[in-house]
Amino acid sequence: MNNKNEASRQASATEDSLRRLIDTTPAFIHTALPDGALDFLNRRWLEYVGLPLTDLLGWRWTVAIHPEDVEAFVDIWRAAIRSGEPFVAESRVRRADGEYRWFIHRKVPLRDEAGRIVKWFGSSIEIEERKVAEERIHEQEKELRLMLDLTPQHISVFGPDGSPLYVNRAALEYFGVTIDQWRREVFRRDLAHPDDREHFLGERETRFRNGAPHEFEARLLRHDGTFRWFLFRLNPLKDDRGQITRWYGTATDIEDRKRAEEGIKKEIFVLREEIDKTSMFEEIVGVSPPLREVLSHVSKVAPMDSTVLITGETGTGKELVARAIHKRSKRSARAFVSVNCAAIPSSLIASELFGHEKGAFTGAVQRRQGRFELADGGTIFLDEVGELPAETQIMLLRVLEEREFERVGGSGPIRVDVRILAATNRNLQAAITNGVFREDLFYRLNVFPLEVPPLRERQADIPLLVEYFIHRYAQRAGKRIRGLSKAMSNLLQAYDWPGNIRELQNVIERAVIVADSDTLSIDERWLGGRAPRPSAVATPSITTLATREKDAIEAALRESKGRVAGPFGAAASLGVPSSTLESKIKALRIDKRHFKSA
Repeated sequence: MNNKNEASRQASATEDSLRRLIDTTPAFIHTALPDGALDFLNRRWLEYVGLPLTDLLGWRWTVAIHPEDVEAFVDIWRAAIRSGEPFVAESRVRRADGEYRWFIHRKVPLRDEAGRIVKWFGSSIEIEERKVAEERIHEQEKELRLMLDLTPQHISVFGPDGSPLYVNRAALEYFGVTIDQWRREVFRRDLAHPDDREHFLGERETRFRNGAPHEFEARLLRHDGTFRWFLFRLNPLKDDRGQITRWYGTATDIEDRKRAEEGIKKEIFVLREEIDKTSMFEEIVGVSPPLREVLSHVSKVAPMDSTVLITGETGTGKELVARAIHKRSKRSARAFVSVNCAAIPSSLIASELFGHEKGAFTGAVQRRQGRFELADGGTIFLDEVGELPAETQIMLLRVLEEREFERVGGSGPIRVDVRILAATNRNLQAAITNGVFREDLFYRLNVFPLEVPPLRERQADIPLLVEYFIHRYAQRAGKRIRGLSKAMSNLLQAYDWPGNIRELQNVIERAVIVADSDTLSIDERWLGGRAPRPSAVATPSITTLATREKDAIEAALRESKGRVAGPFGAAASLGVPSSTLESKIKALRIDKRHFKSA
């Protein structure tokens, strides 16, 4: 009997010790009967909910669970009771102050030797902070996904080998597919335009294999059966070892840009057509105000038979203007004869222009017609007329006054009906002052003066001229060149072009010859004809040259009392075109008004 009492006492002591341990532990401990009714909660639970145990026993514990969580929580608990499987669920539990906080609950069954459940033992852990963090992450993920879905670009993610993983809503709506369909069909051959298919798939294989960021353009099929242009950009994400873990790509719809580019090309074509319709020579390209003014004058003087003196810097296209005048004139069906007076030796220029009789001079083995006879009924263009020697100037003056001339070695006059167009890049006023050009001839030639603006005053025409020259030389070279990059275009427009259109033409032709891609590249060293010298050497000489130019110009302005153009202007004194001098005055920041007041 004493042994039984002792055993009972020890068991009771052990139970009390375990209960104290369970009550003092910071964990939330509870037990339940086999039918799921709660029969015990430790002190930590009772203190948390602020209720006596009697209010929570059985199924009354549900009063502490958040109303929105009760139904789902009880369903999971009943399912565990039926199956005998361990129970795990989350719910919000009301604290003594009325606030609900998240808990995760776990219960495991205790079975007897027959396998019957005799008790459920459970513990709960507060996970409020984890839930708040998860909710924050969920909101951020939701916001990020929303941003990706609402972005008008197609955004996609690929595996290291290029296998499709994710694409945003904009792309799915474009293709009219689900994410699973997109993963299966994104690289179907017929999604790319037939003309772009080989390039599109080839770029994918090559670039993914090389593992470098890249971009390219292609047309993709939309759900309605139309193709639109896209610019693709893909960048790899690499781990610490340099291995690619993901590819991130964007596809930007550039259909409007492509149409605008096509529209510009059509506008250029229409402009060329319009120029041709108005009888402008087809190689005169441009829409800038200075050029429009010249073309307006050309259209007015062309139908007349007046002599025209075309002035302008070298390479501005003076001969093209002369051809445009001829093409619109009443003589357009007859010959246009061009003569470069500077390219012919002075001893032969008279024979070249007016012809010669047999035996007129050594080597004249037969009669030869001159350029004026060849141009009879048409137009003769005398380029670099300022280079004519004095005796030839007299012969030309006779043609202008009397419409007749004599061959070298001839004995009788020959009458011709020729319209004379002349051009020079020299300052004829200065040449007259220096006694190398006849004043009466100048006034005969200068019936209708026409100055062709330099390219630096026609910056708006540079893109059109570039497009024209690229088309011409790429076609000759059998190359497909789409154009220049924006940086190259800006470089060309910023350059001063001392050689004017001829220099631009040469630069583009050179670039086409060396081009090995569809985008033209310009070497900056080509601009100016020589590589720039080191700054340490160049600075003093440039400064000295600029100073000398400024002193000379100021002296000429002082003498002409601030006048630039005209026979008594500074330009005539210096022997340069007035437009060139104006540019120099502006570049050197010389105030002309100062010399006028002086």
